Amino acid sequence: MSSIQRALPLLLAGLLLAGGADAASVKYFDLPKGSGPHDVAPTGDGKVWYTAQALGSLGRLDPQSGATEQVSLGKGSAPHGVVTGPDGDAWITDSGLNAIVRVDHERLGVEVIPLPKEAANANLNTAVFDDDGILWFTGQNGFYGRLDPQTRELKVWPAPGGKGPYGIAVTPDGEIWYASLAGNYVGHIDPVGDKVTRSDPPANSGPRRLWSDSVGRLWVSQWSAGQLACFDPDNNQWKTWKLPGDHPQPYALYVDAMDQVWLSDFASNSILRFDPESERFSAYPSDHENARVRQLQGRPGEVWGAESGTDRLVLIHD
Repeated sequence: MSSIQRALPLLLAGLLLAGGADAASVKYFDLPKGSGPHDVAPTGDGKVWYTAQALGSLGRLDPQSGATEQVSLGKGSAPHGVVTGPDGDAWITDSGLNAIVRVDHERLGVEVIPLPKEAANANLNTAVFDDDGILWFTGQNGFYGRLDPQTRELKVWPAPGGKGPYGIAVTPDGEIWYASLAGNYVGHIDPVGDKVTRSDPPANSGPRRLWSDSVGRLWVSQWSAGQLACFDPDNNQWKTWKLPGDHPQPYALYVDAMDQVWLSDFASNSILRFDPESERFSAYPSDHENARVRQLQGRPGEVWGAESGTDRLVLIHD
C-alpha cells in the first residue's frame, strides 16, 4: 500500500465531516508494546488509569512525564472497563477473572471480588459509580449488577432479553441506564436493582455506549445503524443523526461538561465531536491506522481515549 493510499482515510474523514476539525490540540502517549488498551479513566491527581487488556494488567499514565506503570491483575485476567472511585482507586470489570477488581491508587495492591456462581462467565463489560458511591456494572452475556465498596456486598441480576448489556451511565439525578448491544434497547435500572424498564429505539440499531448530558438526556452510539442517537427519558423520544461517510461504525461515546458529544468511528479512524446546538460533526483522525478507540472519558478541558489498535492513549485538549 502506498503512502497516498494510507493517507486517504484520514483525508476523507476530514472532507466528509460537515463541521470539519477545529483548533483543539491532539497528543498521543505510547504504552508498553502489546498492551491492547481498552478503557481509560482520568484521575483527580492528573494521572490516567487504563486497562491493558492484552496483558491482563492495569496501567497508569503520568501525562506530565509520559511514564507508565502497569500492575498484573492475575492469571487469566482480561480487564475491560475501568473507572476511578471516589477515593482515587481503580475499579475494573475483568471478564477473564469474572470479577470486579480494585487496585489501590497508593500501593497498587490488587483485590479481586468474584461474581457469584449464578453469573459465571458474565463477560463483564463496563461500570459506573452512582451518587451514593455504589458501583453498577454490566455483563455482555446477559447480566447487570451492583457492588457496595464499603461492605463488598455484590448482587447480580439477569438482564431482560438475555445477552447484550454493554455501556452504562448515571444521569445528573442519579438514575442508572445501560445499553444492550445485542438486545437493542436502553434499560433503566430500578434503584433497588431488581427491575429494568426497557426503552427500544425505532429500529435495530445496536446501542453500544451511552452517556448522560447535564439535563439527563442519554446520548447513544448506535453501532449497527451507524448513528448517534439521543433519548429523552422525560418524553420517551428518540432523535438520531447519521455519521458522515458510507459505512460509519460508532463505538465509544462520552459527553463532556459543556454537553459536547464525543464518539469514535472505526470506519473513518477518527474521534468525532458533535455539537447538539449546530448539529454538526468535527473530526480528529488518528495519525496511525486502525486506532480502534473503544472508550472515551474526560475531565474539564480534556478528552481521553484508548487506541486499542496502536498501544497508545490519545488526549484531545478542548
